[in-house]
Amino acid sequence: MTLRTLLLSVVLAVLGSAPAFAAPRQSVKPVAKAKKAPARSTQTSRSRGSTALAKATASKKKRPPVKPTRGRRVASRAAALVGASLASYRVPDDCSGLVRASYQAIGVELLSHGTLPGENAVSAIYRRAQRSGALHKHTPRPGDIVFFHETYDRNRDGVHNDGLTHVGVIESVEADGTVVFVHRGGSGVKRSRMNLRQPAQHGQKGHVLNDYLRRAEGGERARLTSELFSGYASASRL
Repeated sequence: MTLRTLLLSVVLAVLGSAPAFAAPRQSVKPVAKAKKAPARSTQTSRSRGSTALAKATASKKKRPPVKPTRGRRVASRAAALVGASLASYRVPDDCSGLVRASYQAIGVELLSHGTLPGENAVSAIYRRAQRSGALHKHTPRPGDIVFFHETYDRNRDGVHNDGLTHVGVIESVEADGTVVFVHRGGSGVKRSRMNLRQPAQHGQKGHVLNDYLRRAEGGERARLTSELFSGYASASRL
């Protein structure tokens, strides 16, 4: 073998083995790039969560306060009058005056239509409710009017022929169905209770279900609120 041939063989051997040395350098780069991706995703998720929370908080702050219904405004006025005088409201100091003063809170005069000859104020308010389609006997709501009949002998003839004689304003209804109402009684503006589910019971386990509304007289026993109940009128229709 000549020297030229020997050198050519060595060069070819070197060139043929070169790729084996270069290959490991190319496999390292993709691994370094893949490690940084999760860090960016976590940071973005936290940022989005903080933004959503900030928007929700801002939305709650911008919500306007809920305006009380007509009925609740009436009930609030009636409750505020418990133990107070009706003199400053320019209404009679009786049960009808209490209801009229309560409805002044929503700008309603319950006797704007006047009274008929021989008609008492309670009957006139009832007539207005009847004309407005407001009468009902289902569970009342705050501000509704409650009507009673024969609570006293109005014409003093000893006979139960007096019709509607008393009225009040519903303040609330308790879980057992007991209705709490405000009215002007013999001792002033006060709260009383009525439970139509148990009309003959004054109380149960120390809890008043029905207050007495008509005193005992003429040989008759005292009467409870449920026994003299006549109906309700919805505040939303008056």
